Amino acid sequence: MTLSTVDAKPALVVIDLQKGILAMPGGDDGLKQVIQHAAELAAAFRSRGLPVALVSILGDAPGRTDVSGPADFTPQPDFADPVDELAPQQGDIRVLRQRWSAFGGTTLHDDLQQAGVTQVVLAGVATSIGVESSARTAHEHGYNVVLATDAMTDMNPGAHHNSIHNIFPRLGETATTTEILAKLQHTR
Repeated sequence: MTLSTVDAKPALVVIDLQKGILAMPGGDDGLKQVIQHAAELAAAFRSRGLPVALVSILGDAPGRTDVSGPADFTPQPDFADPVDELAPQQGDIRVLRQRWSAFGGTTLHDDLQQAGVTQVVLAGVATSIGVESSARTAHEHGYNVVLATDAMTDMNPGAHHNSIHNIFPRLGETATTTEILAKLQHTR
């Protein structure tokens, strides 16, 4: 379903557009455009005094041993820092996560509720993992979910396509950055 409206109190939630993830091999050429779109959304939300949540992954969930990364993985000191184009601003919500969803084991839901948020606009990487998991949880929490389809990507094009075309229409509304910005202009 395409974007019908932007609520009076939406929040932008950007998943894992962070220095450590983007430095890993396998990124695609479209990643720069994804970052640009996410930065445009962040600037628009900030200029209207609307919440921007920058979410970064730190590693696997504590206690999980069945699925994990390399045992010798040691992240660089700036691993969880958002990319320069999304440098945190005063008032941004910073979320450090260890689960697939930005809501799992974090204060994101509480932070959004405290800000009076009723709608989340999601962007970031990977479409089929962090973004989709966060969209599912946001839907379960009762938020109106909007997925900025040109502000997300996945290393697996098939998984990206599946999320965008088969999963997201069941969880919320999909729109391009341009469409979201146009609707956001009518928000006070």
